[in-house]
Amino acid sequence: MSYKATAAEVSKLRNATGAGMMDSKKALEEAGGDFDKAVEVLRKQGQKVAAKRADRDSTEGAVIAKVNAGANKGIIVALGCETDFVAKNEAFVQLAHEIADLALNFDSKEDLLKADFNGITVEEKLIEQTGVIGEKIEIANFQTIEGFSLNGYIHAGNRIAAVVSLSGEYEGAKEVAYDVAMQVAAMNPVALDETQVSQTVIDSELAIAKEQLAAEGKPENMIENIAQGKLQKFFKENTLVHQASIKDGKTSVKDVVKAVNADLKVTGFIRYSL
Repeated sequence: MSYKATAAEVSKLRNATGAGMMDSKKALEEAGGDFDKAVEVLRKQGQKVAAKRADRDSTEGAVIAKVNAGANKGIIVALGCETDFVAKNEAFVQLAHEIADLALNFDSKEDLLKADFNGITVEEKLIEQTGVIGEKIEIANFQTIEGFSLNGYIHAGNRIAAVVSLSGEYEGAKEVAYDVAMQVAAMNPVALDETQVSQTVIDSELAIAKEQLAAEGKPENMIENIAQGKLQKFFKENTLVHQASIKDGKTSVKDVVKAVNADLKVTGFIRYSL
């Protein structure tokens, strides 16, 4: 006689795995009512789905920024999926937050995937959820940052997140770090300041400027100086500390931070956008 799963058993498995009612019922009946075996049945189902969808693009998802209690380490985790419908699902976003909380204890994606997640590894949890949801689920991005007075910002919709580190701990520092993280999310600076802009980007900007100036008929002996001026404008508009604050459009980010304390500086940032 085949085993018939009770409503209570199905509910317990659903709550533990997030699987649908029918999938939970079938797994329990296949496992003869053994809860752990039913979980394993669902996991194997997830492996099959994951194998079939391995070549799919997980271009949607939830991007989460977290900072630890000491505000000296921050992370960004992007949990990727295939569709916007899944990305907006409350349970999916909750899973992204739970993995991000765990990620604060690790420095690499490889170590995070091996970490314990309620008795299984994070990697196994992602495979399980691939079977539950029916889409490719993966950690699409993992970044860490260390410093002082860190704070993070997640843009509405969980599509962009940023974390900013400062040079010290002062009253109001964490609050201004949040404002700067919002600036990073909104303005997507290419670097912290001009010293961190890659030579490739500098050469490209100068080449573009010179080409435009030559096309405008500017004298050859003036082109170099004007191009250098345009490069300085590029630094002002595209490096974080020199950008005008999005709050007033006038004060530089550097000066906004200095207003909290004369010795306070932005020391770094991380950002990720879907």
